[in-house]
Amino acid sequence: MRILLINTSERIGGAAVAAVRLMEALTANGVKAKLLVRDKQTEAISVVPLKGSWRLMWKFVWERIVIWRANHFKKHQLFAVDIANTGTDVTPLPEFREADVVHLHWINQGMLSLKQIDKILASGKPVVWTMHDMWAATGICHHARQCDRYVTGCHHCPYLYGGGGKHDLAYRTYRRKLKLYKGRKIHFVACSQWLKTEVEKSLLLAGQSVTVIPNPINTRLFRPMNKQEARRACQLPEAGRLLLFGSVKITDKRKGFDYMVESCQLLAEQHPELTDRLGVIVLGNQSRRLENLLPFKVYPMDFVIDEHRLVEIYNAADLYVTPSLEENLPNTIMEAMACGVPCVGFRTGGIPEMIDHEQNGYVADYRSAEDFARGIFSLLTAPDYTALSEQACRKVSTHYSEQAVAKRYIELYNQISGSHA
Repeated sequence: MRILLINTSERIGGAAVAAVRLMEALTANGVKAKLLVRDKQTEAISVVPLKGSWRLMWKFVWERIVIWRANHFKKHQLFAVDIANTGTDVTPLPEFREADVVHLHWINQGMLSLKQIDKILASGKPVVWTMHDMWAATGICHHARQCDRYVTGCHHCPYLYGGGGKHDLAYRTYRRKLKLYKGRKIHFVACSQWLKTEVEKSLLLAGQSVTVIPNPINTRLFRPMNKQEARRACQLPEAGRLLLFGSVKITDKRKGFDYMVESCQLLAEQHPELTDRLGVIVLGNQSRRLENLLPFKVYPMDFVIDEHRLVEIYNAADLYVTPSLEENLPNTIMEAMACGVPCVGFRTGGIPEMIDHEQNGYVADYRSAEDFARGIFSLLTAPDYTALSEQACRKVSTHYSEQAVAKRYIELYNQISGSHA
């Protein structure tokens, strides 16, 4: 069986990481898998880049221009939505023609247009679409937040400047998706039960099947190691306690930048004894922005792609904290837990499915900096920290290992290939 996975990027973004890991997991389980991307960042021969970088960049720019115009020439949420009005036709490619199953992942920002997805569906090949956010079930947004208009048909979109209108860009894109999906069999996969519940409310997915299969992780690579050795490798102090906070862009509001600052300030006020005993590793672009905002010693690190380096960083920490406001099934929580690091996160998206409250981490009340700080202190002072760490490892090994996830996808591929025969 030959599987062609399609994702915009090879390494940038959670969906990219998940797609690469799935490709590797499938290959390890005897399946011939390739990944087709717009942006290739490594020399991996199983990752195939689209040709024509300048043409591809122009398509991305053209999509932004259309969104900018719909926003009355304002930058409001310019990069928070996608309309898939332009992309590349992949159906003539040999990798597509040879594939038994086409597996879509995150295909926005000029990778595939709705018109090209239509050509993929019209080819007759079985299509799996793993949703890493809500975009496939909404008009233009990736996270609907408190808006429920996507259930029956988007309009007056809060992502558009001034709240959009009755027949705004979100409405028109929703109608195009409705026409695209009508009479088509797409095998949708949600990475979390939360996402499945949300997308199944949408009229767009009426009559479509949605299966829950999580993202995989290599538990042979992401595993516990000696904490002191990890800290020495990362040039971090061997004494004291360390929190880890990471994001591609640290100042991204969606990743909880403000709540991280407020939680740490509360922690220092309520427990001043921690001021000299607790440090914060900040991992990601603009990490130095937190140096003067947190009451604890900050150890800034640039965004890291090398997974071996990531394993060292996770193992150097005592806790991983993620005050993110919008999440599906964060790879970072999975990575930290695989390394035996308990996590603190808000009750949003798929996070409560990953973190078992007070068993392998702490699930804080949504947008409550007070409860987030309480969770950090609770885990730092837990008398059974070793048990928390062991439970974190066990959860990942049981639910998210490459072998377990690959098995479920192979079963799905075999099932839909038989139905298309």
